[in-house]
Amino acid sequence: MSVSSPTTYLVSGGSGFIGSHVCDALIEAGHRVRAMDNLATSKRENIGHLEGNERFTFMPGDIRVLADCKAAVRGVDIVIHLAALGSVPRSIADPIASHETNLSGFLHMIEAARIEGVQRFIYASSSSVYGDSKELPKREENIGRPLSPYAVTKAGNETYGKLYAHLYGLPTIGLRFFNVFGERQDPEGPYAAAIPKFISRFLDHKAPLIHGDGLQSRDFTYVANAVEAVVKAASAADERCTGEVFNVAYGDRTTLLELVDALRDELARVDPAIAGVGVEHGPERSGDIRDSLADISKAKGLLGYIPAVDLRTGLRKAVPWYVANWK
Repeated sequence: MSVSSPTTYLVSGGSGFIGSHVCDALIEAGHRVRAMDNLATSKRENIGHLEGNERFTFMPGDIRVLADCKAAVRGVDIVIHLAALGSVPRSIADPIASHETNLSGFLHMIEAARIEGVQRFIYASSSSVYGDSKELPKREENIGRPLSPYAVTKAGNETYGKLYAHLYGLPTIGLRFFNVFGERQDPEGPYAAAIPKFISRFLDHKAPLIHGDGLQSRDFTYVANAVEAVVKAASAADERCTGEVFNVAYGDRTTLLELVDALRDELARVDPAIAGVGVEHGPERSGDIRDSLADISKAKGLLGYIPAVDLRTGLRKAVPWYVANWK
């Protein structure tokens, strides 16, 4: 699985939250980057600072269109496939759209990569594949029944990823992201993730809404850690990585009530009035898992992945961006 250098990368979903940070890291490392995105759930301004760089190209395209995928993959060495329709609630509300983008779109992209003979195919999976498994910490080999259409699509991605590695010889690596957060994560819309949504509510002096008792837990992962995992996967030399999936997380568990307290503390440094804002509770949501904590020993051992930023430090880095961009 050796990778030549310098390398040309395709980053699908390249103007999205995680994708734009991956583009930044690859450009900084001296590589050539082609970002493909249909801008349906992302913002081109996330990559605006890169568009004057001669090693960066933006290509409008839709992964639901096979021809777009073939055009985007042509001439690249490594594909990093991050384009998807995120959100468990969104998939429950519109399972067909979730399937068309996350599963059919994935098949289009990995088939285009196979046809073009790329050196490696890195793709984003999700901790949602653990479904109703109550095992903690979560280990890659033990998954439960999926609880949402989104989880089904991500489990399908992994099945295709393993198949293409073993049937066609395409080196693939899947990354199961756990609750990634950080700068450029959009707090707007009905399907926003918890951290940006909570920050937005606090900045408006409104109580964040927690679905359930708030004792459910997550393994929150700062975006720089996720990017580190992508970069490590793209350059992994160990042949045992081919066809495998890896947990990508910090490896620590935080309840939603603890998260709200941490966010309140950070934001009160900017606006002391936020210290007095409480929290609201609503009914639990269908499809949500109760607890999540990753065992990241496999990624540490085979990819050399070492998450450097914990939750508190990540919040401290991200909060100024939210204050500057959303208040």
